[in-house]
Amino acid sequence: MKVNKILETCLYVSDLEKAQHFYSDVLGLEPFKKAAERHVFFKCGKSVFLLFNPKITSEPDQDVPSHGAEGDGHVAFAISEKHFQRWKDHLLKKKVMIEKELVWGNGAKSIYFRDPDRNSIELVTPGLWGIAEEDSRQ
Repeated sequence: MKVNKILETCLYVSDLEKAQHFYSDVLGLEPFKKAAERHVFFKCGKSVFLLFNPKITSEPDQDVPSHGAEGDGHVAFAISEKHFQRWKDHLLKKKVMIEKELVWGNGAKSIYFRDPDRNSIELVTPGLWGIAEEDSRQ
């Protein structure tokens, strides 16, 4: 028996408002659920991207186990090959500093940058892991 896919993933941030603005404005993610000072949830294709305040979520909760992390996290978002340059231009227009750009051995391309909490964000074209991409149209 094995799991099918990642349904949700999260990063931990100190300022939910600032982070929500960044992920909405820069990456176009739409929040669909929010609890002040605790979390913001975004739709991301057929998955969910979560932002949590670790100071709150590390405390015991009646509904879910406590969780939290310190230090820089990482998440990679899929983009299409044909929009790679448009994404680079968009990040520069939004004054987001591109930390690194890579072309992998198999031809996949990545752009790395940081969110306001210094989490490492990656935009990557299809094929990096040799797994067929379901939908990378954006």
